[in-house]
Amino acid sequence: MLVAACVAGAVALVSLGAFLTVRNSLYSKLQEQLMAKAVAVAQAAPQGFGERMNINASAFQFSDIQFDFVDKNGVSQATFAGSAASLELPHGLVGRDEKSVAAGGALSSSRVADGYEVVAVPYVRLPGTALVASEPFTDDDAVLKSLSVVLILISAAGVVVAAVAGTAVARGGLRPVQRLTEATERVAKTGDLRPMPVSGDDELARLTQSFNAMLGGLAESREQQRRLVADAGHELRTPLTSLRTNLELLIESSKPGSPTLSPQDTAELYSDVRAQVDELTTLIGDLVELARQDTPQVVHEPVELVEVMERALDRARRRASGVRFDVALQPWTLLGDSSALERAVLNLLDNAVKFSPPDGVIGVTLRPLGDGTAVIEVTDEGPGISDADLPHVFERFYRSEEARTLPGSGLGLSIVLQAAQRHGGMAHAMHAPAGGALMAIRLPGRSS
Repeated sequence: MLVAACVAGAVALVSLGAFLTVRNSLYSKLQEQLMAKAVAVAQAAPQGFGERMNINASAFQFSDIQFDFVDKNGVSQATFAGSAASLELPHGLVGRDEKSVAAGGALSSSRVADGYEVVAVPYVRLPGTALVASEPFTDDDAVLKSLSVVLILISAAGVVVAAVAGTAVARGGLRPVQRLTEATERVAKTGDLRPMPVSGDDELARLTQSFNAMLGGLAESREQQRRLVADAGHELRTPLTSLRTNLELLIESSKPGSPTLSPQDTAELYSDVRAQVDELTTLIGDLVELARQDTPQVVHEPVELVEVMERALDRARRRASGVRFDVALQPWTLLGDSSALERAVLNLLDNAVKFSPPDGVIGVTLRPLGDGTAVIEVTDEGPGISDADLPHVFERFYRSEEARTLPGSGLGLSIVLQAAQRHGGMAHAMHAPAGGALMAIRLPGRSS
């Protein structure tokens, strides 16, 4: 509708301009021709006889032109005889302008009156008289009427074509938007996150690509949640089953008439229950940390990484006994979440403590690499990581054969990797040069 309205306005202006131009041209041409004929007649007309002239049609070169000789009062000074009567000027066309020409006040006059072009020139052979000639606009009006019909028809056809073309263009342009709308409605109703087909390279195609990227991110997030729930359910099932069995055994042994447990067995059951509760507590804490890190973090603050690592070392020393920490830290600052970074460093330290032998040494370093990043390295003197396990140590709930007999949920290193990625970095696991394992976090930032 907007295209049709714009085209209609443009066509109307062009048509009006064309009509006015043609009309003015026709009227100007008629005026020039009539004036030229009037001058020629005024110069070629014979000398009048007496006070009035006897007009004979054969004496003048007029066809459909009417004329008269009038004085300054507008009184005719000619007598039209015979067939010349058809040449007589229509009544009422002599006005002030024509009287002025007859009186000598003007050299000529030209005006439009009652559908006639009226011109007046002095008739020099009879002083005080003017030749007044008129010609109707009948032929010109017929031409203008035909032109107006043609312009109206062409304008109407142009508006119709513009409306059809505008509708086709609008529908074609809005079709991708309609597909996007249908896709969003489909996602809202069914949860189907399949990407949409992309065609072209215009703005709507880029919008569709962005929408597909959003759908891909949602699908990946949903898959991660599904895997986390499935893995968490699997990991929780074992300690819960063991805890339930031990509690039922303790309850049954306390009932009258039931076999009693020895103090040593009772103590072992209580110890198992406490260990299972601790395992559940650790697992739930790790799951909460993963869920918290999965959410988008909007606020980032300047973080002094040395301070973060010193806090994590203090907590690790309180938990560890029989191991020594060899620490070498260089200043490094970045924008991020200090609590998430502290938890990641603490998980690396706890992992090193868990696999270190008694009286072992754990190396902790923070050093810039000279490319806008710094690396945190934690080494231990434990058995190290096998080549088969290296690619999987940062996966959720993954535990090597050697680690399955040790306490832990299999989520600590996953939290490390997630924290590193959230801060634009990466985590790596490799063999330490002196044996054992080497865990590293590489983070962007700058030297303090």
